[in-house]
Amino acid sequence: MTVATIVRAEFEQVAREQEKTLAGLADEMLLLDCGLDSLCLAIIVARLEDQLGIDPFTASDDVYLPVTLGDFIKFYQDAATA
Repeated sequence: MTVATIVRAEFEQVAREQEKTLAGLADEMLLLDCGLDSLCLAIIVARLEDQLGIDPFTASDDVYLPVTLGDFIKFYQDAATA
């Protein structure tokens, strides 16, 4: 599975578990408008760390917060290849 597939699957899984309505998972979708709250996003980050073995939010000295789903996926893809 690719990083993008894993990330999208986690968004869908967490939305189901937390009974949230998830907006379409287009790359240009704003994370603030995806239908998930900060707890859901924290769960996704924790699960991705378990699955991928990386946490790009703590691995980098730069302060960067992805804005869109595409940014979020690229953030993980870049960390996975670093």
